[in-house]
Amino acid sequence: MSELHRVIARRDGGVWLISLSPAGILRPCVGGEQAGMELIRGRHNLRPQHRGCAVTIGAFDGVHLGHQAVLAHLKAEAYARGVQTTVVTFEPLPREYLRPLEAPPRITTLRDKWPLLEACGVDHVLCLPFNERLRQLSAREFVEHVFVEGLGVKYLAFGDDFRFGNRREGDLDYVRALADKFGYAVAPTPTLEVAGARASSTRIRDALAAADFDGAEQLLGRPFELAGRVLHGQKLGRQLDAPTANIALHRIRSPLHGVYAVNVWGGGLACAQGVANVGVKPTIGESLEATLEVHVLTGAPDLYGERLTVRFRHKLRDEQKFPSLDALKAGIASDKANATAWLAEHG
Repeated sequence: MSELHRVIARRDGGVWLISLSPAGILRPCVGGEQAGMELIRGRHNLRPQHRGCAVTIGAFDGVHLGHQAVLAHLKAEAYARGVQTTVVTFEPLPREYLRPLEAPPRITTLRDKWPLLEACGVDHVLCLPFNERLRQLSAREFVEHVFVEGLGVKYLAFGDDFRFGNRREGDLDYVRALADKFGYAVAPTPTLEVAGARASSTRIRDALAAADFDGAEQLLGRPFELAGRVLHGQKLGRQLDAPTANIALHRIRSPLHGVYAVNVWGGGLACAQGVANVGVKPTIGESLEATLEVHVLTGAPDLYGERLTVRFRHKLRDEQKFPSLDALKAGIASDKANATAWLAEHG
């Protein structure tokens, strides 16, 4: 192979083989051949083959059923015009850049979104670094530099609640007003209702905060999961009779906090039963960033360096600060027993 490649394991036992080109363009490969969706990091990495496409823009946090309806609509419009689809998104998300401690917790990281967007048939994802330079662009400059000069947009599916440009002056009416001048068609993105209300990332965050995993699944179209690579921690779990796999969440804020009964995939595990803590570990020295700690209830697998996917089933309790390590050990023993009992009853 002429390019560098990274192998990323899928939960179904297959792999994503990701090409890492010097141009800053990432795409899945099949059998050593490039295929599927491209991730284009930054406007400067756009190439002539990326121009002339159907475009939508947004955070796409969670890639939930509402997002999936938008992407199905975009794909149909692209097919009718004989062009490819492009999703424009940002990293970090604008609210994370502007007010990091007040930004909504992420449902999915960019790494998590990749296979979800690819499964929806997206051809390209243009990920724009949200920084001071991008923040200062006027709405007109954004339309000209990104949509017109960069992507040569032919069709634009635009959310009725999306705003862009300095002072947020860009909206659906704004891009409509420029459509004739720049030669693109524009239409509002479709709205999907689930259980009598609009499917949205906000509703999913609310469901997760309430530990309503059935409600979150209804909106996502799949069970809620967190994934990441197992890192070396303080190894206190061994002293507490509960060795844990420590996973960095790569989020400023977590959508979950507490102790949960879970199922685990990866590292040779398939739907293994476990108990997980998501939080800042207040008993052993509170950290600024929440982490995910998972204890597999049966066996003692060596999971360091493995990528795990954790599916949340039931909340056992809130995270709490124990007065001593002995009290923490007793609390963990109770959590293990409660998780085992709940999973035995509910499968």
